[in-house]
Amino acid sequence: MFIHCDLLILTLVLTLDGRVHAGKIIGGSEAVPHSRPYMVLVERNWNNGSKAFCGGFLLNEDFVMTAAHCQASSYKISLGAHDVSKKNEIQIISVDQAFPRRDYNPANFRNDIMVLKLSSKARFSENVKPIALAGKGDANLPKSCSTSGWGATEKIKMYMSSVLREINVTLVDNEDCARANLYCAEGEAGVGHGDSGGPLVCEDKKAYGVVSTRFIPKSLSSAIQRFTQIPDQRSWIDSTMMKALKNYNN
Repeated sequence: MFIHCDLLILTLVLTLDGRVHAGKIIGGSEAVPHSRPYMVLVERNWNNGSKAFCGGFLLNEDFVMTAAHCQASSYKISLGAHDVSKKNEIQIISVDQAFPRRDYNPANFRNDIMVLKLSSKARFSENVKPIALAGKGDANLPKSCSTSGWGATEKIKMYMSSVLREINVTLVDNEDCARANLYCAEGEAGVGHGDSGGPLVCEDKKAYGVVSTRFIPKSLSSAIQRFTQIPDQRSWIDSTMMKALKNYNN
């Protein structure tokens, strides 16, 4: 089987200002097992038999959130995982329908967010719990945040981590990011290939952002990690879930 590699090893975009890569955790450490019960692994499948993986997070018993650039022909969601090789500990649910933002722009990753409707309800447990989302009232720039995922752990390696890893990030006040409705952090440690779609979780334990891209501008020596802002997307998120459930129940 051919493994689709756009999130694991491939440089996605060359721009005039630098390079953009999809997200992975570079640096950081192994998370305490099941300390982030909202985390999910999104398996992406294509009709030609290829597959790849993204991160994601559980919104409620019916929906998962991930990045819009994680679109595929079909999906399987793994819930309750820490070590993804231990299949007996994991709930696996297929996706009934995907809802990427219709105005997602793959050229610059603007509005890089997607909601996935599960084909059956997630079974909550100590290892499977949803995370609250930041709202419009949480729009001020948070400082101390973290992100997590199963992506490759070093820039030169191509393989996923079998265990969930996490890293703390500090957001910066960046005018370009603010204009694009993004949160940004600087530094080589953080996101790169493989963990797109995971949550940016801040001091109040709410999800403030969705891991999008790692941007390497020519003018800077360090990378910029970029996260789609959830407070800016709340109206779309809530209406998308409401419409999906209404159509499903009719």
